[in-house]
Amino acid sequence: MILENRLNINDVVELARVEERLSKAKAKKLFESGFLDTLNAGSFEALSAIHHYLFGEIYPFAGKIREVNISKGGFRFAPISYLEVSIKNIKKMPQATYDEIIEKYVEMNIAHPFREGNGRSMRIWLDHILKKELALVVDWAEVDKDDYLLAMERSPIKDIEIKHLLKEALSEKIDDNNLYMRGIDTSYYYEGYTLYKTQEMGE
Repeated sequence: MILENRLNINDVVELARVEERLSKAKAKKLFESGFLDTLNAGSFEALSAIHHYLFGEIYPFAGKIREVNISKGGFRFAPISYLEVSIKNIKKMPQATYDEIIEKYVEMNIAHPFREGNGRSMRIWLDHILKKELALVVDWAEVDKDDYLLAMERSPIKDIEIKHLLKEALSEKIDDNNLYMRGIDTSYYYEGYTLYKTQEMGE
C-alpha cells in the first residue's frame, strides 16, 4: 500500500528510501536548530511538532492524529474511536521519575497517534523528556535492536523489560548529536502497518 505523499512517489521501496533520507536530514536540523528546546517536553503537542518537522515535506498527514485503525504483527493500536481520549489521558500522566517517563512512553506507543513514523518521532520525544526531567538520554547504540522490538511488543502487558533495557543504556551525553541521531535509525523500527475496520456498537 502506497501512502499518500507530497512527492508523488508510487513505489513502496522508493518512498521508504526517500523518506529515510529526508527524515534523517530533518532530524539533524531539529537537533541543531534548538527547536526541541522550545517544546513542552512530554506533551502531545511536542510529539506532534516533532512528527511534523520530520515528515512535513513528505506526508500531508504529518503531525495529525491518524484517521484509520492500524495494527502491526497482530497487535491493534488504539482504535480511532478512543484515540483522542487516550491522548488526553497520556497528557495527564506524571513524568518526574524514570519509571513514570517510560510508562508514559509505553502508553503513547499503544496509542500510536500517527499513520506513519511513530517510532522515530517517539524516540526523539522520549529523549526530550528524559533530558528535561533527568538530564539523561538513551544511547541507542547500547540497545539491542531485536531486544528493543520484543520488549516494546510486550510492554502493554509487562513493561519491566523495556524499563530495564533502556535504563542500562542511559547516558549523560545529552548534547551529543551523534548519540541523538541513533534514535531515528531505521533498523529500530518496522512500520508494516495493516489497516483494519472495527465493528461499531449496535451494528
